[in-house]
Amino acid sequence: MKSIRTLSTQLVLLVSTALFFSSVSHAEPQKDGDWWNNPYPKTFDKSQLSNKQDFIQVKGNKLVLSSGEEILLKGMNIADPDKLVRQNQWNKRLFQEVKNWGANSIRLPIHPISWKGLGKAEYFKLIDQAVVWANELNIYLIIDWHSIGYLPDGLFQHVIYETNEQETRKFWKDIAFRYQGVSTIAVYELFNEPTDQGGRAGNADWIEWKEFNEDLIDIIYAHDTDVIPLVAGFNWAYDLRPVKDNPVERPGVAYAVHPYPQKAKPEIKSKENFFKLWEEVWGFLAADYPLMATELGWVQADGYGAHIPVIDDGSYGPRIIEFMQQKNMSWTGWVFDPEWSPTMIKDWSFEPTEQGAFFKKVLSEQ
Repeated sequence: MKSIRTLSTQLVLLVSTALFFSSVSHAEPQKDGDWWNNPYPKTFDKSQLSNKQDFIQVKGNKLVLSSGEEILLKGMNIADPDKLVRQNQWNKRLFQEVKNWGANSIRLPIHPISWKGLGKAEYFKLIDQAVVWANELNIYLIIDWHSIGYLPDGLFQHVIYETNEQETRKFWKDIAFRYQGVSTIAVYELFNEPTDQGGRAGNADWIEWKEFNEDLIDIIYAHDTDVIPLVAGFNWAYDLRPVKDNPVERPGVAYAVHPYPQKAKPEIKSKENFFKLWEEVWGFLAADYPLMATELGWVQADGYGAHIPVIDDGSYGPRIIEFMQQKNMSWTGWVFDPEWSPTMIKDWSFEPTEQGAFFKKVLSEQ
């Protein structure tokens, strides 16, 4: 979903740093002392991990553990780790609470502005911490390159999402190199929400987009084949119809969808009509590939942060869960944060919102 959330106050903290970081993000790397003796990058130190977690792989249209047992990833998005650090909320307590709700996965949305602003070395420290905490709690991680726009045209919804093809390739090269062989990180979501915004951000072409994602997958697989590349469709990761005729031509791929309530617009808002539209636009893919709803949620029209396309009266929750159960889908709710909307929690005491209480109950019953 658009983590900008109508440019409301929840992103002031990130946006206010944009100008400061802009002078840093495109600078040449500093050469300290005898630069020719600078060490090569290192992979993550797996000796820090106390819990042996199975790798997750794609088998047909299912996710399976190394043992062959099927698994569905069900969990929560948290906010960008950089945001959480700045608000003194980056800690194992947050991961433990998500676990307490019944989740087995956490999605980490990494915004280009925070990746560039903090710097790769410092950001790796945060991801390293996330891996250790998640491993201790037997939670799997989804790493998400959290940009919104049409990357081939270099046009984005907001400054916090601005990146380019070279930076995106390098991001995944660096991530795949560092975390190769780390089973706790199960999924790489290659690009959060591709969209041309109805022509306002260029002209999205599926063949072009498919080929770029295949390039990214090749880079990742050159380092590590024990991860699942996750490819999103157009219309802010909602429309996967082009995959029917032109699927991504790489093994082990899964597809992402962000099925917010106002995306489907049936004339009569019955459950059956929503199911029909969801099936036509993205649900059909579950017959052949693992399908993951990596963002979903809602808020009442008069609720905090209400905006298109997340406004709903609450009927969406039971409907989307029932549909995903029929399709054997994994999912991660948006978002376990009291500022970014639609929120799962009201505050940092973790009091659930309306949707938070619903998804907490669903997770506890799985």
